[in-house]
Amino acid sequence: MRRKFTDEFDITIDDNFMVPETNDYDAFQDKVLLDKLRNEIIQSLIDNDIQNHESMDDFVKIQIDKIIEGYDLDSNERNYIYNLIDNEINGYGPLTELLKDKDITEIMVNGKDEVYIEIDGHLRRDGTTSFVNDDHIVRVIQRLVQPLGRTIDIAHPMVDARLDDGSRLNAVLPPLSLNGPVLTIRKFKKELANIDDFLRTGTLTPYMARFLEACVHSKLNILIVGGTGSGKTTLLNVLSSFCYKTERIITIEDAAELKLKQDHVISLETRTNNYEGTGMVTVRDLVINSLRMRPDRIIVGEVRGKEAFDMLQAMNTGHDGSMTTMHANGPTDALNRLETMVLMNGVEIPVTAIREYIENALDIVVQVRRFSDGRRRVTSISEIIGMQNGEIAIKEIFKFRQTGVLPNGDVVGEFLMHNYVPKVFDKIKAKGIDDIDDIFK
Repeated sequence: MRRKFTDEFDITIDDNFMVPETNDYDAFQDKVLLDKLRNEIIQSLIDNDIQNHESMDDFVKIQIDKIIEGYDLDSNERNYIYNLIDNEINGYGPLTELLKDKDITEIMVNGKDEVYIEIDGHLRRDGTTSFVNDDHIVRVIQRLVQPLGRTIDIAHPMVDARLDDGSRLNAVLPPLSLNGPVLTIRKFKKELANIDDFLRTGTLTPYMARFLEACVHSKLNILIVGGTGSGKTTLLNVLSSFCYKTERIITIEDAAELKLKQDHVISLETRTNNYEGTGMVTVRDLVINSLRMRPDRIIVGEVRGKEAFDMLQAMNTGHDGSMTTMHANGPTDALNRLETMVLMNGVEIPVTAIREYIENALDIVVQVRRFSDGRRRVTSISEIIGMQNGEIAIKEIFKFRQTGVLPNGDVVGEFLMHNYVPKVFDKIKAKGIDDIDDIFK
């Protein structure tokens, strides 16, 4: 019997073999030589069989020594090569160090030599990370998803999963991807933002923060909208922190990211099909089920389809204080999308009735946006004020207006409050909340 290198990923290299004094790419003066040796070693380990009598430690050491023989490498350079191979066997290949880096919030692999990372909202190409070939990328993806009970191959060329640390992974293989294997990892931040962080970084103003807190306390229904990576889920998590500790809160997500600190929180997560193509549980299934769980609040990470109707139904049937997010360019676009999602259910309801249904369900729409400098700001807080000429009427309360861009790329602007007392102010006052009176005086 002969064993392949790929079957032995979980074997730990002996400490005497790996001496990780450095893992610095700069240890190699000759980067061309580094890439040549790395590629040859990894390809050799993949292509060659391990004899039954050989241990993984001996096999790897023999292969490495055979390839680097004749090259004048110092100890740091040899250790760097050894660490690269250790990452292949005990880590996640070229992504190992990127996954450990707390400053990196997103990792995108578009090809063997095309890896992008996001730091502080800025996307840049990582010139020190590369793969040997497409098979190497696929092998790393499989190593990431196999412990989760997931698979990716020709028969299942797409996978969406949550890693053990909460990070979200998405991978697509050919023929779905025309550029070869594509991997995207949105890393989970253990230290989640709070309202003080938002105020310190200029995401919103104290008036806006106090108003949103009062909206949550008075159990208004809130919709957060924005583009991909705009910070919708982060803002939802911050607003959720305003919920009272005595409330029973049910959260529903595709991939669990919300981390509420209240005592009585039930977290539900969707499930995809198993190997037999059965067992899927959708957001809509969980929303319907949550109504039977006596929730004080229902918080849905994101609505994308038919579940929007059930979410609105919950808001309209006494489950006040519900919150959710949606991909949209602004409040008006969000309401149009909600209308379309309700129609996706095939319900035979006049469009005017659907709009009245949405208008009765929602109170506040908050828009968040990521600007060109990487900073995220709440650009609009609006309220639903009723129906006008068969359309849902929206009135803006707060806004952010961009006024320019500095030479260093920083976006500058100003937060504005309209000379307008919102209708929801009466609802807030009716709940006995009067600590925002000064804002609208």
